[in-house]
Amino acid sequence: MLNDEKFVSELKIWSGPVTPIPLSGGITNVNFIVEDGGQKFVVRVGNDIPLHQVMRFNELAASKAAYKAGMSPEVIHYELGALVIRYIEGKTFEECDVQRQENLERILPVIQRCHHDIPKLLRGPALVFWVFHILRDYAATIHAGESPHHDKLAQFMEQSEKLEKAVGPVDLVYGHNDLLPANFIDDGSKIWLIDWDYGGFNSSLFDLGGLASNCGLTVKQEEWLLEAYFDRPVTDHLRHRYQAMKCASLLRETMWSMVSELHSTIDFNFSDYTRQNLALYHTALSAFNEK
Repeated sequence: MLNDEKFVSELKIWSGPVTPIPLSGGITNVNFIVEDGGQKFVVRVGNDIPLHQVMRFNELAASKAAYKAGMSPEVIHYELGALVIRYIEGKTFEECDVQRQENLERILPVIQRCHHDIPKLLRGPALVFWVFHILRDYAATIHAGESPHHDKLAQFMEQSEKLEKAVGPVDLVYGHNDLLPANFIDDGSKIWLIDWDYGGFNSSLFDLGGLASNCGLTVKQEEWLLEAYFDRPVTDHLRHRYQAMKCASLLRETMWSMVSELHSTIDFNFSDYTRQNLALYHTALSAFNEK
């Protein structure tokens, strides 16, 4: 952390000496708040993380496009290891905030703009975020790392194959792919969507399922979300495909944590996070299999 603080304080963009303040909550990057010239900025510190398919050129391009689309803060500076964006003064959401119907109704248009506006504004190479490829890659990483979860891999891959078939063909949109509550900030007049590490072309069902599972939405709210997003009644076929992708989203979060247990240097209890997400995955998979 001290080396990161020194690195941030020595970035050439500052008008004078600065004192970086650690920003808690990140489990992929180390983040700091910096005040300079009467303005506040967030500095996201991190290099490529191939194990999680995080590539900083992709995060930068997505962040710039999201700013142009009016949903994410302005990118001020980028250099190897650091992304500097404007600080948004507002409330960082928790699960209970997303669960409030009035907030959910404000969040949905942000997701729709992400899916449909960002592709029009994105420049340069772009990644595809196909969860079933990621699951297969995570399985190989977990196997190679001699993880204590090694014995679960065969079953995970069998389940993943069935889920992929259930999802079927998809229409591509540009997904955020990490719709955790803390990635939404309410400034009192609008909701911002931040942190584009995992941005990439994907099915809209992944973001919808990820939002529901990450934020503890009720079945009634999930039905509302699908009907409002697609602007039509929810069919059994759509519901089945959605539930399969929701399971895949939870399995991905579980295996992401298993990989992080092996390789992350961030101070976070990944073992507990694995257990929590594995329990949610088993619950969702049981519900899916009952249909």
